[in-house]
Amino acid sequence: MLGLLVVDEVGDSGVAGEVHILYRRWYEQLVQGAFPLDDATWQYPPGAALVFLAPGALPFLTYFQAFVALTLAADGVITLALSRAGLPGAWLWVCGLPLLLHLPYARYDVQVTAVAVLALLAVRRRPHIAGGLAGLGAMIKVWPLLTVLGTPPGRTTRAAWLSAAASMTALLAVFALGFSHTPDFLRQQGARGVQIESLGGTALQLARKAGWPGTVRYQYGAFELVGPYVSGIARLSLLLSVAAVCWLLLWRARSWRRPPATPFDAAFAAVLLFTVTSRVISPQYLVGLLGLAAVCLTSRHTTQRPVALLMLPAAAASALAHPVLYDDVLAGTPAGLLLMAVRNGLLLVAALLSCRRLWAATAAR
Repeated sequence: MLGLLVVDEVGDSGVAGEVHILYRRWYEQLVQGAFPLDDATWQYPPGAALVFLAPGALPFLTYFQAFVALTLAADGVITLALSRAGLPGAWLWVCGLPLLLHLPYARYDVQVTAVAVLALLAVRRRPHIAGGLAGLGAMIKVWPLLTVLGTPPGRTTRAAWLSAAASMTALLAVFALGFSHTPDFLRQQGARGVQIESLGGTALQLARKAGWPGTVRYQYGAFELVGPYVSGIARLSLLLSVAAVCWLLLWRARSWRRPPATPFDAAFAAVLLFTVTSRVISPQYLVGLLGLAAVCLTSRHTTQRPVALLMLPAAAASALAHPVLYDDVLAGTPAGLLLMAVRNGLLLVAALLSCRRLWAATAAR
């Protein structure tokens, strides 16, 4: 993975370009005490600033080198934590991450996943710590908050949820007081369209072959589809995400059985649901899914073993889509369409199977 990253770094383009260009630019703005203003690519909660500022703690390295070094350290933390919790999970992580080639070391998803993995592994014995970590993760990239979804009712849930709320509130107050333009990311995120790698994007790409007149345009830091019906597809994605929230709340209310692995399984199912209903499914999303799948496999009580294994071919297909055959994906060639249909089909099957198995193990009577 590091070898591929070194080769890719030449010319500051390709996968490594995001760190060289975007992350470095954001770092230079953040050290001035301001979040990026009117920057269409800044779509992250304010806690992400912690990750982008962290390379500054290693002044003897370039920004890129420091970022990769810290990402490697986060990878090591995940591997160590999973090894202590259960070797099957550690093996899934160690074997699964390289399927994404060098992409994980040039994005900040490994750091986010480290926070989520530690939160999940702490949820039963140290719910206060788990909640605090979940709140921190939510301020960095939202989805780690789902790690406290499946906490056992009663004292554990109160401790975890209150700690998550407290850490989120404290961090938001710090960023609001210490930085300007803190909420600007909400405007940029809300303006996102339908990315070509999402389920809706795959449907529209197939529609292009049938005569739909839409085109692909680079905007908001991604290649998105523009044309008739795109706004309808985007609204449908949001409605499906709302439906996912409703299903998860219903599951929480109806889940009267709580096997030991329920917090792991619930978090994995929830993140899968929000992934497949999203307007954006970037390949780095698989980093978080691999981490949650690995946590599930640390418990022999998990219901998600077959779903976790589906993440391996999904990760391999994601790497083929980006960066290997991304030109085919953009152009909508038969190879590109087939590849995205396979990857998104795997994620959709995984989400449905995950929810079915979670419901059957905890809520079905």
